[in-house]
Amino acid sequence: MRKKYDFSKARKNPYAGRLKKQITLRIDQPTIQFFRESSESSGIPYQTLINLYLRDCAQQGRKLSIEWRASSQGA
Repeated sequence: MRKKYDFSKARKNPYAGRLKKQITLRIDQPTIQFFRESSESSGIPYQTLINLYLRDCAQQGRKLSIEWRASSQGA
């Protein structure tokens, strides 16, 4: 190894913005199982499948339709 390196002509990584960031998600077991089974049939790692699915949702601007229903039990 050299003692010093010349970075004066270095340039920024053009792919730096596309790098993945590690986070923690809590995903229920049936959902994980679904992606693991899909992984086995497609040959794509299940975490990659989850990322592809979420990216597609984000790019398409998909929104969840959520309804909160009042509990039948009294408060």
